Amino acid sequence: MAKRARGGERLKAPSSDYTDPHGNVLTLRGSFTPAARVEYAQMLAGGGLTREDAWQRARELLFERLAVRWVIAGAPIERPKELLARFRAASGEERAWVTDALRDHCEEHFPDVKAP
Repeated sequence: MAKRARGGERLKAPSSDYTDPHGNVLTLRGSFTPAARVEYAQMLAGGGLTREDAWQRARELLFERLAVRWVIAGAPIERPKELLARFRAASGEERAWVTDALRDHCEEHFPDVKAP
């Protein structure tokens, strides 16, 4: 939920757009709360999962927390549940591209967060 600034305006975290070779655009949030960072780090650590399962779940969690919008073939997806469902249904090529975008985004905006 966005906080209100003085004067009643809603504060909104900046976002960044990443465009794939097909012209699809993924918009990622420029904020990552401390609680989300802890949850992500715990997921990445595994907690009894295999390394591959932990990596997959951590990547999904990172996507879920950072994805704001994904425009595919001109059709925007903006609802969190729909974004996650589309990510889960993504092709291997799309998932690889999203992973690269998440890595680039974290490197630039959250250097303390190790993206899978």
